[in-house]
Amino acid sequence: MLSLHIIACGRLRKGPEVELISDYLDRYEKTGRGLGLGPVSLIEVEDKRGGGMAAEAELLRKAIPKGAVTMILDERGKLLSSIDFSQKISGWRDTGVQDLAILIGGADGIDPALRQEADFALSFGKMVWPHMLARVMLSEQLYRAASILGNAPYHRV
Repeated sequence: MLSLHIIACGRLRKGPEVELISDYLDRYEKTGRGLGLGPVSLIEVEDKRGGGMAAEAELLRKAIPKGAVTMILDERGKLLSSIDFSQKISGWRDTGVQDLAILIGGADGIDPALRQEADFALSFGKMVWPHMLARVMLSEQLYRAASILGNAPYHRV
């Protein structure tokens, strides 16, 4: 069972983004349960002292479960189709990975040292997205990946 941990800098308040994230992650969990795709935890970290990327990186590191594979969202990362993304997730599941930590940096992105430590970097394109929208897009793509793996009709080619 592959458990996901979305670890993000910053806190989301109530609003449409929170509702979308919750809806997509609920769908992911329901669709993925029978596919060996486990629950999702959303962990928010906040650097209240203003220490910048290095301080955010330390907070992100502390939230990563021991032994987890780490994936960062970064504009310099690899561009994947939805099908390729689903295969990446199923590949980790199929090789016995139990925890996947997906890291979303703050306003300045992921600290370069943490970026180097990541097992995989994923890009949603050359554009930079605010962390709240990146969370929505990630949540939707996770649900889409589970739908693809489960041969559900949600994803259309």
